[in-house]
Amino acid sequence: MHDETLMRRIKFYALALAILSMLQGCGGGGAETVTQPPPPPPPPTSGLDQRPGNPECVAPARATGNSLVSVERVFPNLTFSEPVALAQAPGDSSRWFIIEKRGVIRVFENSPTVSATQVFLDIRDQVFPVGQSEAGLLGIAFHPDFSINRRVYINYITDVIGGVLHSITAELTSPDGGLTLDPSSERVLLDVTKQHDNHNGGQLAFDSDGYLRIGLGDGGGPNDPQDNAQNDMRLLGKMLRIDVDSRPGGEAYGIPADNPYSSNPRCNADGTGIQNCPEIYASGLRNPWRWSFDRQTGVQWVGDVGQSAFEEVDIIERGGNYGWDVREGFSCAGGGQNCPSAGFVDPVVDYDRAMGHSITGGYVYRGSQTTELFGRYLFADFVTGMIASLTPGSGGTY
Repeated sequence: MHDETLMRRIKFYALALAILSMLQGCGGGGAETVTQPPPPPPPPTSGLDQRPGNPECVAPARATGNSLVSVERVFPNLTFSEPVALAQAPGDSSRWFIIEKRGVIRVFENSPTVSATQVFLDIRDQVFPVGQSEAGLLGIAFHPDFSINRRVYINYITDVIGGVLHSITAELTSPDGGLTLDPSSERVLLDVTKQHDNHNGGQLAFDSDGYLRIGLGDGGGPNDPQDNAQNDMRLLGKMLRIDVDSRPGGEAYGIPADNPYSSNPRCNADGTGIQNCPEIYASGLRNPWRWSFDRQTGVQWVGDVGQSAFEEVDIIERGGNYGWDVREGFSCAGGGQNCPSAGFVDPVVDYDRAMGHSITGGYVYRGSQTTELFGRYLFADFVTGMIASLTPGSGGTY
């Protein structure tokens, strides 16, 4: 209620009282009497003694952001040491396997009330001392026929071989029906030497053709000092694709016939070769830290960690070159100008330091909890804690 309206009402009530008093003084039979004029009304006052009730005009709850989802701790009774990956065996949703970077894989029941884990594999004596580095046990992939052959594939960084850093991709088997892995069963598939303890990649997964894909970073250091990502005679900075079910001529693995350089000699001595490496499926990656296949389309989505300006999301194509260390996202690496773009595959999207500093690749959502996120690619940022999604647009844009 405004003060001006209040004053008008007070004046109206005062005038009504004055008229009523005059009528009372002049009315009704009996002898005529003389009355004194009424005293003047008190001067009007402004303001309210108390705030009036307002049950209808209520402000909405304060916004907490533009989130479509909330996050919660799924296994509140469990804690882990530097967990970096979570996986399930094919066709078995009853258990989860979690990688601790220090060199331990734990397994536990898929129940929100679970309170204990068991050790599935412990290779802490083989893993490079983690500390603050990006090294450690980094990836796990179960063979599609794990329930039959009990084979599992891992990637880790070690320095126990001659004191030099190595990125190891190895096969291990379970001696007890899938309860544990036997460290002594290790069969090394790839042994790639590297100069630095960062930019390791390390994720493994089987594609829809049954071939194992392996994402390796550029080997570390600023601006890819060995130019690994753009050199196809080196495995670093690449997405690799090998056939673990084939061992032609006693080799550790086979080469899929449709790999870009499938007829060339393998680069499995130390990660280098005399010709373009047949293990390469795509190149020009800096640090593909977490990637996945869309389970509906089979498309491979990668979160490639940037250096100083941009993080990027890529869709991996056979033979694609994703630009590092010439480009970072859509831009020239190192803030340069007029870098070449011919021959490079653009990222799906990139984002700058206003949004984050280290992308963690995620998944295309194909679940049923919310229709708003169905078909969107979900990813996160390790530094800022952002969780975001990409919405499909027209013409293949996002």
